[in-house]
Amino acid sequence: MSGTRSDGELLRAIAADADRRAFEELYRRYAPWLTARLRGRCADPSVVDDVVQETFLAVWRGTARYHEEGDAAGWLWRIGSRRLVDALRGDGARGRLRQALARLRHRDEVSAEERVLAGVEHGDLAGALVRLSPELRAVLQATVIDGLTTREAAVLLGIPPGTVKTRAMRARKQLREELA
Repeated sequence: MSGTRSDGELLRAIAADADRRAFEELYRRYAPWLTARLRGRCADPSVVDDVVQETFLAVWRGTARYHEEGDAAGWLWRIGSRRLVDALRGDGARGRLRQALARLRHRDEVSAEERVLAGVEHGDLAGALVRLSPELRAVLQATVIDGLTTREAAVLLGIPPGTVKTRAMRARKQLREELA
């Protein structure tokens, strides 16, 4: 077949015929993108690399089912992000994540999110966020900026889901009071 095949064509060829070339093309097309997105959620490159491999293995083995009406990138992201949460649930991965986050906390470089939030001029949102405790800020980042569910944020932060809910509620209340 000449020309570039669509994502749907590649996925159908992988599912129906175990087409290795289609799989390789899909991998080349999406593995770098998925790796970059997952690294935004996890600072440990070895965990991210494992998750990317597990994601594409699920595609190859057919354990992850693609539905024709969906976006292939979004579908791969859902598989990868769920696999990342699963990987972080393990004690070994959790310890590696804590070490990586501890190294990041002690860097002098400001994160992209902090730079954006510091540039907010309407109201004193940036100031209000800075005045939140690190625990409350971490919950807001996980649930609002990263879009994790309460359960996923709990796994990522190593705290119970109820604590995530309580901290999120306290953070919102504190922000409302400061911005009123």
